Amino acid sequence: MAKRTRSCDGGRAAAVARAERIGITPRQLAVLKNGRAKAIRFTTLEAICEALDCQPGDLLRWEADGDGQI
Repeated sequence: MAKRTRSCDGGRAAAVARAERIGITPRQLAVLKNGRAKAIRFTTLEAICEALDCQPGDLLRWEADGDGQI
């Protein structure tokens, strides 16, 4: 069976275009995508929601800390 692969340039170009449409850097987009962000500006969240035609609740979820504290 043939394995599908994606061109690094094609994936990178799509990520750069997405980041530009949102108004952030590709690096910032990667941090958000990989769950490493510690915070997000409301303006960035608004731009992401506008670009994806979604609501913030479609993108965010709350998780308790290990000790149950907020």
